[in-house]
Amino acid sequence: MHPALHHTSHRPWPLPPKPWSWRQSWLDLAFIHHRVEASKLEALLPGGVELDRFEGTAWIGLVPFRMAGVMRRPLPDLPFFSTFPELNVRTYVTVDGKPGVWFFSLDAASRAVVFGGRNFYDLPYHVARMRHRETEGWHAFSSLRRRDGTSFEARFRPQGDPFFAQPGTFEYWATERYCLYSHSPRGLARVEVHHAPWPLQRVEMVTEGNLLEPLGIEVLPGEPVCHFSTGVHVVSYGREWLAPRNPSIA
Repeated sequence: MHPALHHTSHRPWPLPPKPWSWRQSWLDLAFIHHRVEASKLEALLPGGVELDRFEGTAWIGLVPFRMAGVMRRPLPDLPFFSTFPELNVRTYVTVDGKPGVWFFSLDAASRAVVFGGRNFYDLPYHVARMRHRETEGWHAFSSLRRRDGTSFEARFRPQGDPFFAQPGTFEYWATERYCLYSHSPRGLARVEVHHAPWPLQRVEMVTEGNLLEPLGIEVLPGEPVCHFSTGVHVVSYGREWLAPRNPSIA
C-alpha cells in the first residue's frame, strides 16, 4: 500500500473506486497567500468553474516546493526525472459541489514533466531554471522562466511546532483540497488526488519577483498569509471529463 493511503478518514468525499495512476511527494513547501480582487480571478476562469472565497475574500496562492518520487504506477523512480523544484500559482474553485485547486501557472525544472502536464493534463506548465536548497534552517528558492523571464525568489524558515488545520480555518480551506481542475478545447476535467492531512508550521518569509504580472493580477493591500509544510506523500488518479468532450478534437 502506498503511504498516502494509510490515512483516508479525513477526506471530504470517498476515494475514487479506480486504482491510482501516479505517485509523488510534495516536500518543503511554502504556502504564500495574497488577497486579490475576485473579479480579476473570475475573468480568468472558464464557464462552469465557480471561484471560492474565504469569508467573502478571494485568494491567490504562490507555492514553491520540491517534487520527489514522481512516477507512473508501477514504474520505479528515474534519475533526472523523478525529483525537481516546482512553483505553482493557484486559486480555489468548486465544480459540481467539489472544492478543488485551479492552477494559473506551474513552473518546473523538468522538460519531461512540462511536456506531459501540458499535453496530457492541459495544465499551464512552463520550463524554468530553478533552485531549492536548505542552509541552517533557511530554505532558498529561485525560479526564472525560460520563455519570458518571469521570476520568483523566496527565503523562508519554519517556526514553531507543526499543527494540523481545523475545519473552518483559513489554513484548512486553502490546503485541504483533494482534486484539481483544468480546461482546454477538449472540455473541463477533474483529477482526484489523495494525501494525509498537511502538517503546517508558521514561517518567516521574504519574497520578490514578477510572478503575477503575466496574469494581470495585483494583490490587495495587507501582509500575505504564509505557512510551511515538510510535505506529504501523494497519489493521483486518472483524468475525469466533466462535460462531453468535443468529438472533433483528439
